[in-house]
Amino acid sequence: MVQQTKAFILVVDDEPAILRALRTILSRQGYQVETAETGRQALDLHERRHPDLVLLDLGLPDMDGMEVVKAVRAWSSTPIVILSVRGEELDKVEALDLGADDYLVKPFGVDELLARIRAGLRHAVKPRSGAEPVFRTGELEVDLEHRRVRVGGNEVHLTPTEYALLKAFINHPDKIMTDRMLLQQVWGPQYGSESHYLHVYVARLRRKLEPDPQNPRYLVTDPGVGYRLVTEGG
Repeated sequence: MVQQTKAFILVVDDEPAILRALRTILSRQGYQVETAETGRQALDLHERRHPDLVLLDLGLPDMDGMEVVKAVRAWSSTPIVILSVRGEELDKVEALDLGADDYLVKPFGVDELLARIRAGLRHAVKPRSGAEPVFRTGELEVDLEHRRVRVGGNEVHLTPTEYALLKAFINHPDKIMTDRMLLQQVWGPQYGSESHYLHVYVARLRRKLEPDPQNPRYLVTDPGVGYRLVTEGG
């Protein structure tokens, strides 16, 4: 018997077959599910029902899903996971820069979808500004209060910029962070296109934190989109 999680998920897609399939899959996992076939219906349900997470298709009949993301983000931090046939890098980057939390290209595996949902729900209950006082995943441990970083119990020295970049990842674990997001969070709002800065510092962090910098365990690349800090549960 499935244990009821009580988390409420709003699924937005204009294909009835997909809505039925996702309702069945999610209900079996114990989630409460509501569905919408248009952007306006989705926004109305979001405002009235306050879901814990939104699964959103971009190809809606009345408005583009990007507009739904913008409208939700104007007043809510509800996690949004995009489910779309659009697999172009520009679409992924635009959706994430607008405020989507994750992006899956159709067709996708059920196990991956459920993992992304669990990650989104976990992060929704944590304050944006900070994870726990001590962040841990694998051999990596970061004491956010004292700004100390350890790998396998050994202290690692980071420069102020390296630490700021690592902290930006920690504040959004398992979430794809576009180059622009990271540049603006670490270097300031006037930055956005200087991706070479970011690539240099990610490489430095990998050399200091990863067991194998060429095959990263923690700071992984989403090609053409950005980076993700992968945790043990992500």
